[in-house]
Amino acid sequence: MSDLDLIIKNADVVVAGSALTQQLDIGIKDGRIAVLAADLQVEPGVDLVDAAGRTVFPGVVDAHQHWGIYNPLSEDAATESRACAQGGVTTALNYMRTGQYYLNRGGSYAEFFPEVLAQTENRSVVDYAFHLAPMSRGHIDEIPALVKEHGVTSFKIFMFYGSHGLHGRSDDQRSFLMTPEGERYDYAHFEFVMRGVQAAREQYPEFADQISLSLHCETAEIMSAYTKLVEEDGSLSGLPAYSASRPPHSEGLAVTIASYLAHETGLPTINLLHLTSRKAVDASVRMAEAFPHVDFRREVTVGHLLADCDTAHGIGGKVNPPLRPREDVEALWDHVLDGTIDWVVSDHACCRDEQKFGSDRDDVFLAKSGFGGAEYLLAGMITEGRKRGLGLDRVAQLTATNPAERYGLGATKGAIEVGKDADLAIVDMDHTWTVRAEDSESTQEYTPFEGAELTAKVTDTFVRGRQVMTDGVVTATGGGRYVARPTA
Repeated sequence: MSDLDLIIKNADVVVAGSALTQQLDIGIKDGRIAVLAADLQVEPGVDLVDAAGRTVFPGVVDAHQHWGIYNPLSEDAATESRACAQGGVTTALNYMRTGQYYLNRGGSYAEFFPEVLAQTENRSVVDYAFHLAPMSRGHIDEIPALVKEHGVTSFKIFMFYGSHGLHGRSDDQRSFLMTPEGERYDYAHFEFVMRGVQAAREQYPEFADQISLSLHCETAEIMSAYTKLVEEDGSLSGLPAYSASRPPHSEGLAVTIASYLAHETGLPTINLLHLTSRKAVDASVRMAEAFPHVDFRREVTVGHLLADCDTAHGIGGKVNPPLRPREDVEALWDHVLDGTIDWVVSDHACCRDEQKFGSDRDDVFLAKSGFGGAEYLLAGMITEGRKRGLGLDRVAQLTATNPAERYGLGATKGAIEVGKDADLAIVDMDHTWTVRAEDSESTQEYTPFEGAELTAKVTDTFVRGRQVMTDGVVTATGGGRYVARPTA
């Protein structure tokens, strides 16, 4: 085909539906995959990338990030999207809400969301979209307009915010969430959010299955009580103390409550975010058996698959829900292998050193929650997955195909197929390297993965056919687009 813009030759390509890679050339035209065939002829004027000896994965659709939570949104869009490119992430879906952090303001999404789009425009290296959290009654009323006018098809509930803050106990809900006077962010509100999302699904039946609600499943009352117990006991410190203060059965209980509310409201598209423990996954499986009409999807993070609370590098690994003991890490891997887990994300939330740690750098309860990790997502999944017999096609499903399809991106992203965006990650499958925070494009100066040895490395990343990383160096600035969903 002489009208191609770019050909990637000699690659081992991870193709949907095939357990084995296929040696194919990828022909790209106008940012999309135009042809997949062996031994394409390179005509004059066509750019060429030789991927001999390397493997091409679909660009990662990282369905859980938090740009702007600790740093100005416009800054994070620029710097953290570079970390995305470094890790083969070509589309970043970010959680956003009103209240403290993010833009630090309340009000309607009609006023708030255009500001979000303005602050990210022409800043990101990769494509991006947003999940929004309906924090008030007014936000619930705005759901249909957010779907129709802004292409936001995914929404979120933070189940523990009712009486627990982002980093620990909190009795001051309204100032934290900036909700209207007289309103509560509680189980009743969660029910009404579900009814609002279901109403939007009914209003737009042609793509109802791509309108979904995600839940951060922890229960504030259990966490508050156990935090007090852990602090009074004093025998635990660091990340093990934080894990004990937010015990796994808190996740399991929240999953159970969320599931019954989904049943009660008739909302079938429920995503259970960053499950961290055997008990949490067990609860989700039990609820799926109890409510077979609810289409549950289960997410885990690469952090909870690579690190545990005993071996992570310092309390910089504080995150919600917490890193768990090794037995829970291995339980998560068992569920990844048996197909129970639907996708893997980074939960990337850049929190710089000066913000992360409190006055006592060893006190985990003073530290802020969250850390980056998009730059290690694909390499980490390949490294640990291969040890356990996880196929490369399954890696692609977990990191790209499944989240793209659920979140309204499946028509254009998530797989290497003719007609889809040329979002690609080229990986050297035989490159052993050691994680060092100083090598990351993120502005975060530490990582809980410090010193980890990975055995695969992303060398080149393409977003809609545009090479944004070449030979391990992020070369692009800007160029990423906001993606309204569902994509056509």
